[in-house]
Amino acid sequence: MRTWRKKTMASGSLFVWGSGAGLAVALLMVIGLLLLIVVNGMGFFWTGDIIELTLADGKHLMGQQAGRETIPNSVAPDAPKGKSRVRVKIGNRDLYGLDFKWVDEDRIASQTFPPNAVLLERREWGNFYGWIKAIRKGETLHAAGSDIGWNALLPLVDQANDLHAGINRIERVEIGEINAAITRAQLKIRALEMNQPPGQAPHGPTLDRLKTAIASAEAQYREKTEQLDKLNAQFNEYSVLMVDANGREKQLPVGQIIRALRPNDMGIPAKIWVYITNVWRVLADEPREANTEGGIFPAIFGTVMMVLIMSMAVVPFGVLAALYLREYAKQGTVVRLVRIAVNNLAGVPSIVFGVFGLGFFVYAIGGTIDTLFFPESLPSPTYGTGGILWASLTLALMTVPVVIVATEEGLAAVPRDFREGSLALGATKLETVVRVILPCALPAILTGLILAMARAAGEVAPLMLTGVVKLAPTLPVDATWPFFHFDRKFMHLGFHIYDVGFQSPNVEAAKPMVYITTLVLIMVVVLLNLTAITLRNHLRKKYAGSAV
Repeated sequence: MRTWRKKTMASGSLFVWGSGAGLAVALLMVIGLLLLIVVNGMGFFWTGDIIELTLADGKHLMGQQAGRETIPNSVAPDAPKGKSRVRVKIGNRDLYGLDFKWVDEDRIASQTFPPNAVLLERREWGNFYGWIKAIRKGETLHAAGSDIGWNALLPLVDQANDLHAGINRIERVEIGEINAAITRAQLKIRALEMNQPPGQAPHGPTLDRLKTAIASAEAQYREKTEQLDKLNAQFNEYSVLMVDANGREKQLPVGQIIRALRPNDMGIPAKIWVYITNVWRVLADEPREANTEGGIFPAIFGTVMMVLIMSMAVVPFGVLAALYLREYAKQGTVVRLVRIAVNNLAGVPSIVFGVFGLGFFVYAIGGTIDTLFFPESLPSPTYGTGGILWASLTLALMTVPVVIVATEEGLAAVPRDFREGSLALGATKLETVVRVILPCALPAILTGLILAMARAAGEVAPLMLTGVVKLAPTLPVDATWPFFHFDRKFMHLGFHIYDVGFQSPNVEAAKPMVYITTLVLIMVVVLLNLTAITLRNHLRKKYAGSAV
């Protein structure tokens, strides 16, 4: 036995099997986590049938079944083993104050799937489940009855959605541009006032032109306001009277309805189409209901834009620092200390970088920029407050050690013959670095960039101090000059997960959105990394002789 143990230890097979087992466990954990996220995230988009439960006490419950579980004995010690309960998404939050409710199965007297039950997806207060009793146009009856009301409701919902899109376009784009023009003109007038001697008012053709522009913009603003009033009157013209499972009536403005469905009358193809539509809407729409419903497009856009800005900042500084340390600096104690400092910098907690970014980028650099270039806007800060630029630079500072280390390894792997051959052919040191060494080290540089992007995309703590917000009404990029607004605050997928999962007052309703946002964040990171990996593999084939 002892001889067998010695042979086994000497052969190393035990360590091989141990390493393989560890790898298998790690892969199973990762796959299990991904499956959990995918099942809970993608399952949210499926539209289940509406079930009506009749309870033993005579009350009724209507909604979509959202799960079933066996009650643990620790929760109900006196309950018999095997007792279970079902979780129903009852909606109608404005009536019951809840989105979900657990019902013990032994309390259910009967269950049915009413074919004419309606699901109304609303802009506020979540879903509404019930039957259509009547549709009114103001105080006039427009349609009555379940089937007649259903046929009349669908075109009204489409019309209301078109009006809502038009109202949003006028409020955010057209009126936003007018307000921006008025603000720019007012700031120019204030700049003229600041440049005048004390006690003397500004005058001249420039001032007259600015005042004329403001008067013209204000006239356009009044026109758009009148147009908005007309659209809002049409938007709130119709209402639908709904009845829930217990006979309670609720009158809902049609303008608050996003979509009306009869899930129990829908076949599999129709539900698949609704499923695809739900996925697209989550990816393309804005959030609503305190971020627990709607889409996450602003968070996706903000995450991708922040990573791109960070990448454009971290690569030049990281590569230049690695080039100096490897190619130009005299190797000695100072260089070794610098390398130790770089390695230690990679282990600093991210919140420390957030505090540094707040103090250095936001207050010091941003405040100086406001003083020099935007004095007319003070005391309201322009760059002296959190924004996507400062958040990106903070993450670039946090991830630059990764790029430096990876680039140095790539530079060290370039064969010495390449350097000597280039210099022997008459190339200068700079030409050798730019045309020979850097192209061969590009795969390693991209490896560092991949690691930097993967870390930056998931960081949240530094962003909370340097520019991320719960809801950003405008994107950092729009059609208003100068198009790229690096001073604006932004949304981020990682912060969205934190906010919805831990700050939402409606935890049950927010849980599906947490899984969806997590899945999208993983997909964004994978797509960004795949792009860099594809480029890196192409460069490896092109410079195969560099042995990197």
